[in-house]
Amino acid sequence: MAEHTGRRCCLGWDFSTQQVKVVAVDAELNVFYEDSVHFDRDLLEFGTQGGVHVHEDGLTVTSPVLMWVQALDIILEKMKASGFDFSQVLALSGAGQQHGSVYWKSGASQVLASLSPDLLLHEQLQACFSISDCPVWMDSSTTAQCRQLEATVGGAQALSCLTGSRAYERFTGNQIAKLYQQNPEAYSHTERISLVSSFAASLFLGSHSPIDYSDGSGMNLLRIQDKIWSQACLGACAPHLEEKLGLPVPSCSVVGAISSYFVQRYGFPPGCKVVAFTGDNPASLAGMRLEEGDIAVSLGTSDTLFLWLQEPTPTLEGHIFCNPVDPQHYMALLCFKNGSLMREKIRDELASSSWSEFSKALQSTEMGNSGNLGFYFDVMEITPEIIGRHRFSAENHEVSAFPWDVEIRALIEGQFMAKKIHAEGLGYRVMPKTKILATGGASHNRDILQVLADVFGTPVYVTDTANSACVGSAYRAFHGLAAGTDVPFSEVVKLAPNPRLAAAPTPGASQVRDHQSSFVAFAS
Repeated sequence: MAEHTGRRCCLGWDFSTQQVKVVAVDAELNVFYEDSVHFDRDLLEFGTQGGVHVHEDGLTVTSPVLMWVQALDIILEKMKASGFDFSQVLALSGAGQQHGSVYWKSGASQVLASLSPDLLLHEQLQACFSISDCPVWMDSSTTAQCRQLEATVGGAQALSCLTGSRAYERFTGNQIAKLYQQNPEAYSHTERISLVSSFAASLFLGSHSPIDYSDGSGMNLLRIQDKIWSQACLGACAPHLEEKLGLPVPSCSVVGAISSYFVQRYGFPPGCKVVAFTGDNPASLAGMRLEEGDIAVSLGTSDTLFLWLQEPTPTLEGHIFCNPVDPQHYMALLCFKNGSLMREKIRDELASSSWSEFSKALQSTEMGNSGNLGFYFDVMEITPEIIGRHRFSAENHEVSAFPWDVEIRALIEGQFMAKKIHAEGLGYRVMPKTKILATGGASHNRDILQVLADVFGTPVYVTDTANSACVGSAYRAFHGLAAGTDVPFSEVVKLAPNPRLAAAPTPGASQVRDHQSSFVAFAS
């Protein structure tokens, strides 16, 4: 109990797809408390699988909003029972799964403002939502609304230039348009529409929290250059939408002090600040402490790239968001479906299901693979839309197979070349101080990271930061306390543990990159 007492701290929350998590980070940026509530395991009454309900059409995917509220209740009660000293919390911030939306019913603001500390939140908010099951990022049921939105603004590229992305089914504007078209009564009874992030912040504030610029960029509604709602996009989705969304705010804004409910029930100090919550991907950028020119590569089931951009070039692929820690800059996000699943498949087929055999193939073949190139997409890829396995010899002829070790290097080099080419398409350029931060399962394989360093021509680092969205939220709470934009985020987090160098580019690695010219037409 003593370890939780007397340490002034900030809390970082993460309302993710499958759980709600919290960390407490002290003034030296040490994580000293963490806990979570898993929806499928701890809240069986909601009947979710993977935190969601997949509907009969296979396209509509929703989550019960009261499940998220009840998860927060459970975590706070667990913290209280453990002796956590809430009186030492200076500020809190959080993250939410991106693109999900919450619909507050008329009258909800009065309920939020007058919560009784004698009751749990979920007991008091049951009648506060005009939609009980909310659409989340896995939903893909809004293709018709996406086409309507693109047509209104002059096409997919025009929408991307305006909002940072072409129309995506999961993006919130298209979800709102579907709700308005299919359930106009629920829409008319909605006083406020929140993202999952601003919904969670609203619980702590006791009033409707504004949407921040960074998470707001994942809606197909925000003009990313001047950070205001696009009237054309709003009009294409639903009437009176601007008043239901409220005005967006910078991601480092202090949006208010904590609700008296938390002061009275849990002992938070009345001066505890709530810093705008943001999306889980922007919060992860903060948790990894990316700086200008840096790249984060998450090598998981699918591979994800986060890029810090100064001047973005919106395209039909990937997403550009406002940067969560620097309002003058941007972040880009690229997702590749054929990530670790593809690597594991080739490992099982050619390397006796052994990562050490897989690594031997990378060690025994040379950079550039003697001009042999391969692209492996066993499931339809997102970036670009393509499927199949395609191999090209040094003479640029398509061939049916490579020797096993050449095949393994072709897979890894091809995956990283594709990432570099698509990053450059969004405006990314390697700078002298650029570093790559690698996370996810494959980041434990040094030989894979060596190929990454060689292809990008920049050093690769690894970090021990687990729960990067959660920890990033706590860092962002400290940033908000430090007056946000007036103090660089890098200054606020300079005490955090430094990442470790895992791989530096091999001398002569530029020869790998020379092969990209023949690769560009195919990969893009």
